Amino acid sequence: MSFDAPPAAAAWLHRGARLGYEVVFFHDVDGGLRIDGCTTATEDGQMWAVSFVINTDTTWTTRSAQITGRSASGSRQITLEADGDGHWLVGGETASGLDGCLDVDLESSAMTNALPIHRMHLTVGSQASALAVYIRALDLAVERLEQHYRRVPDEAPRQCYDYASPSFDYTGGLTFDKHGLALDYPGIAVRAG
Repeated sequence: MSFDAPPAAAAWLHRGARLGYEVVFFHDVDGGLRIDGCTTATEDGQMWAVSFVINTDTTWTTRSAQITGRSASGSRQITLEADGDGHWLVGGETASGLDGCLDVDLESSAMTNALPIHRMHLTVGSQASALAVYIRALDLAVERLEQHYRRVPDEAPRQCYDYASPSFDYTGGLTFDKHGLALDYPGIAVRAG
């Protein structure tokens, strides 16, 4: 089952790991997407805001991302560029430790799980790993993130996946709407609009 085109905008209420709100806007650009978003939250007694622009190609593979973070300790900005084959530049410098990653995953965003879901086209019962460039919310630190998705039987019209992130010892069932956007990310966020 393929997904419908993304809506003009979507929002999530972050709860559990943090308390906050995320809003994103989708723009079709030459068959790919420009995704503009912002999350504001409080987490472990700290307040932060992260705004981002992610550009994808026609397969939803990340091609670039500009991320700005603000917290009580100041403002930071980072730019990522990708060739679509798993090679990255971070701030204009080659980042060979990220080789093989095709997606960007922002700690601050429930939306970024949509990127591998759209890109992988898993059928019910199939599974795949999705390496991602992971950006921390508070300091915009860049890490390599291992993720695993297994598509389980749908709850029509919703697609369902078992998700695991060994780095964070996290497992959960993710549910996506007809646009391929997360409706429920247990312990992290729920769709708000």
